[in-house]
Amino acid sequence: MRIVDIIQKKREKEILTDEEIRFLLENYQAGEVPDYQIASFLMAVYFNGMTTEELKVFTETMIDSGDTIDFPGVEKFLIDKHSTGGVGDKTTIALAPIFGALGMGTAKLSGKGLGHTGGTIDKFESIKGFKFSNSKEELIKIVNETGTGLMGQADTIVPLDKKLYALRDVTATVSSIPLIASSIMSKKLAVHADAIILDVKVGSGAFMKDLTEARKLAQTMYDLGKAFDRNIVCMLTNMDEPLGNAVGNSLEIVEAVETLKGNGPEDFTHLVEVLGAQALILKGDVKTLEEGIEKVKEVIKNGKALEMLKKFVKGSGGNPDICDDYSLLNIATETFEFNVDESGYIKHIDAEKIGKAAMMLGAGRATKEDIIDHSVGLIMHKKVGDQFESGEAILTLYHQNNMRDEIIETLRGAFVFSKEKVEKIPTILDMIG
Repeated sequence: MRIVDIIQKKREKEILTDEEIRFLLENYQAGEVPDYQIASFLMAVYFNGMTTEELKVFTETMIDSGDTIDFPGVEKFLIDKHSTGGVGDKTTIALAPIFGALGMGTAKLSGKGLGHTGGTIDKFESIKGFKFSNSKEELIKIVNETGTGLMGQADTIVPLDKKLYALRDVTATVSSIPLIASSIMSKKLAVHADAIILDVKVGSGAFMKDLTEARKLAQTMYDLGKAFDRNIVCMLTNMDEPLGNAVGNSLEIVEAVETLKGNGPEDFTHLVEVLGAQALILKGDVKTLEEGIEKVKEVIKNGKALEMLKKFVKGSGGNPDICDDYSLLNIATETFEFNVDESGYIKHIDAEKIGKAAMMLGAGRATKEDIIDHSVGLIMHKKVGDQFESGEAILTLYHQNNMRDEIIETLRGAFVFSKEKVEKIPTILDMIG
């Protein structure tokens, strides 16, 4: 078997055998196949795609390149909720305690976030003393007690993905739907969960800007999950504006806590309710979304979800009193109100530019070496469809005396206004599964 014949076969739109796919990937991981040949193969996939069967074997080989993790001793029905990421996405902070209050759990391997704000672990590290689990045993213990477990991303999980991604990044093949799907799903499937919920963000603040392409990705990941006999659902959700109102690590913690108190922004609250309801459907506890949403609302109203968050924070070394006294969080005291000198409606928000402004304040990191400032960020006061008056603040920036013209210019470019009334954008755009 020759590598060049496998590349040619894919270039000619022929279907590869299981043996050919494994031979290609295993030899690449072993260092027997040069980057230029795999780059050629990736480009052939970019143009010609893969069948579900090809993608299953491709993904299976990726999973087999490293360790797989299960959680013996976890007594909960485990949900792996994965988001493709966006601006203001603090979903796990509110959703995981809801899972716990509903008798379910989530055990996540999370890395440090790159981009607008930190990842889930960065956000929780806004809480003084917070430490995520360092071992599987610690993670299992805290999941059983609180329904939530967080551990740092292990380099031993799907190491082949890291190698392939580095090559995709320099060969303009990152945006290939099959390769994105395999990259995400290999990591999901390598870690045990009873059900997987994928939240595919769509819009200016997301990796997937176009709804048609996002739908293709969601369908591909759904089909892949089903090919592995996994219990899975995919949702397409709006990222043409930030999720909720808060962007920035400590500020997002506050908003997630407020949501568990029943005071969250409408869009974020709705998303959390639907995700919680979907988990209950996958577990078999309810048959309809409406029924599930009622159960989610109940654990918010009776305080059980908030109690689970407090337990998780305490079990992770943090002070649970932050849920009642936000002054215990590190939040910048310097503020700047961003307003405009006209009246009208918000027609469009470029969420990516909002995220960039937050990152320029220090809320995110451009490289892995950057240090995040948990205290900074911004709060949106107006979203798409909202009316505003001349001089009214559209958002407030929280900063450490590092405001500059560049940030203001970025924000100015983030908004499109209208004199006519504008319809609000639905939070959930589509559902597969």
